[in-house]
Amino acid sequence: MNGQSLTQSELESYLWGAATLLRGYIDAGDYKQFIFPLLFFKRLCDVHDEEFTLALEESGGDKAFAAFEENHRFRIPAQAHWREVRNTATQVGKAIQDALRAIEKANPDSLYGVFGDAQWTNKERLPDRMLKELIEHFSKHTLSLANCPEDELGIGYEFLIKKFADDSGHTAAEFYTNRTVVHLMTEMLEPQPGESIYDPTCGSAGMLLSAVAHLQRCKKEWRTLRLYGQERNLMTSSIGRMNLFLHGIEDFHVMRGDTLEDPKFIENGRLQRFDVVLANPPYSIKQWDRDKFAADPWGRNLHGTPPQGRADYAFWQHIIASMHPETGRCAILFPHGVLFRNEEKAMRAKLVESDVVECVLGLGPNLFYNSPMEACVVICRMNKPKVRKGKVLFINAVGEVTRERAQSFLTDEHIERIVAAYRGFRDVDGLATVADMIAIRAQKFNLSIPLYMRTQVSVSHKAVYSIHDEKVELQHAVMEWKKVSVELRASMEELIRHLENRYLN
Repeated sequence: MNGQSLTQSELESYLWGAATLLRGYIDAGDYKQFIFPLLFFKRLCDVHDEEFTLALEESGGDKAFAAFEENHRFRIPAQAHWREVRNTATQVGKAIQDALRAIEKANPDSLYGVFGDAQWTNKERLPDRMLKELIEHFSKHTLSLANCPEDELGIGYEFLIKKFADDSGHTAAEFYTNRTVVHLMTEMLEPQPGESIYDPTCGSAGMLLSAVAHLQRCKKEWRTLRLYGQERNLMTSSIGRMNLFLHGIEDFHVMRGDTLEDPKFIENGRLQRFDVVLANPPYSIKQWDRDKFAADPWGRNLHGTPPQGRADYAFWQHIIASMHPETGRCAILFPHGVLFRNEEKAMRAKLVESDVVECVLGLGPNLFYNSPMEACVVICRMNKPKVRKGKVLFINAVGEVTRERAQSFLTDEHIERIVAAYRGFRDVDGLATVADMIAIRAQKFNLSIPLYMRTQVSVSHKAVYSIHDEKVELQHAVMEWKKVSVELRASMEELIRHLENRYLN
């Protein structure tokens, strides 16, 4: 077993090498449910051994002292240690499963359910020979704190999440959000030491970690942050918990459950309130209990009940209801449709009139993971500064995007320009404009950004893309055409329904 420190590139190669061993056995979208638990299992055991060695040195070789629970962050039962599983010749999947469950049981307050529910004993998918290869691969390196510090392993884990997202196609969005967009959202909200940070659809916990990273960059105390997240998918919530642990964060609360159906964070008989909410809710989900939300016991339907086919405003209202009345602010990543769709017009009007909408930021295409759709970020603040009351800042940052090797992202310069425009909260020619309630009412509460820009930008936004790159222009024109086609189809379907109701009833 290699006891040498790993460089970042060596670590990433090592982690991705484990995934490549699964090719041909299981679908790429399923890699994460086997690789992440094994990585975390190996890390726990190696750190436990490291702690034992340090305690042994401090005590002059007293093994009984070194084994005391006080010397270890987590309990690892002897029969559940990595080396025991490594020495197993047959029924390897069962040995892994038994070890993972034993560790969870030994640490019920912190690790219960953390390894997910992968079917380790399915020999058709995971034959002993393949599992042995996987274990031997992970055994090549010692993942102790000395060899692999938390910040480096955390970066490696994020690398793996991104790789799995690349390989798993459209399903990636449920556990991965473009990290440069997350960075932007966090910079705009400026979390402070001691604040509570909440993500109601937390996926792999990238947004919670972004709040920590923000304070670390600012050289501020980050350990006092209180992190809360809820995630519907069991494996994804497990990935999020492991992600936080591997970044060296142990004081957090990530709960599994459907946020709309069963919100987990309740305090004094009502929804818990948070200082900062960061969210990328699932886009326009249709499988949700609309009737229950219409009579929501937590009062989240304050502005109305969204249509069955689009739960976006249900998540939006949940977030508003979860914000602290004095310090609460949120950044939500949405598709542009929430800004102008007619079926949500009444709810949108009430949200705007309640004066919690502070900024509407339009981003370029392809920043939703594995989707060409243009994204927007809506910033809400429960207690706006006096100079911002009754006003909404619109930022058209559709051109603030870079695309390389089929990946779209925001550079540091893009983020700095957008954040500066947000903090300035004033008109910037071609980039930002401030609209008051009179202007928004005049537009019938349509929040589509081009309606408010002082300098008109063409619908195709060609000017803000590389005018020398015809391929980019063509791709954008096609996306614009697709978007208009979808909207036209929706309008036609609505008209047909209206005519059917009128003449058949």
